[in-house]
Amino acid sequence: MLKEERFDHILEALKEKEKVTYETLATDLKVSEDTILRDIDFLHHNGMLSKVRGGAILLSKNPLNFQDRTSHLSEGKQVIALKAQQFIKSGMTVFMDGGTTNCTIAAHLPVDAKFRIVTNNMALIPVLARFKNIELILLGGAYNRDTETNLGAKTCEEIGNYIADIYFLGACAIQQQFGVTAAFAEEAATKQAMLNAAKQTIVLGNIEKLNSTEPFKVCGLEAISILITDLPGNDEQLNPYRNNGFKIV
Repeated sequence: MLKEERFDHILEALKEKEKVTYETLATDLKVSEDTILRDIDFLHHNGMLSKVRGGAILLSKNPLNFQDRTSHLSEGKQVIALKAQQFIKSGMTVFMDGGTTNCTIAAHLPVDAKFRIVTNNMALIPVLARFKNIELILLGGAYNRDTETNLGAKTCEEIGNYIADIYFLGACAIQQQFGVTAAFAEEAATKQAMLNAAKQTIVLGNIEKLNSTEPFKVCGLEAISILITDLPGNDEQLNPYRNNGFKIV
């Protein structure tokens, strides 16, 4: 069974029962509980369910299936990607971390773009293959198959060898009081290392990432230079983030 099929099964089970356990899902899908744990981590990370001890609970009475959710989110990410283009200048060094939003930014670059990308995001490799004038530097580390990123101490150490003009930070969650947070400790550490080695940090967050938190702190709002969302700049949902010393696009 494909990973996406497992995701849909989990969401359908939640729609019926409103709570599921690792043990039950592992039995139903004939996979290990470790596999189910990774699946639920991913779905929790993307706002599709809420992870609890021993399993997961429903966030909404009508959750989208995985394919619908992916399509829905991609529209917002395209808006963010187009807004981000204005901040990329020829000759820059740019940090891009993991996640599909940075892949969407890369896919929308002009063909003649000429700058340097330093990244731990292995999913960027095929996206950037057609850009002859972009220098792509891949950071080492332990490869995480679920996120398609390299993470760990080696990744953070190598980040320290560069100074980036801008860092496109793919936010897992952002909230007025707690700032930017991440779902995993190693992910948070990588983002912190990039932030500390960049002149400007541009946070990318669609509407579903706003007013939410994850367990691991990345930075406070004071560390942000620019916040790009898929909302109009004057949308009232952005009011909690105004007057914090950064630009909202």
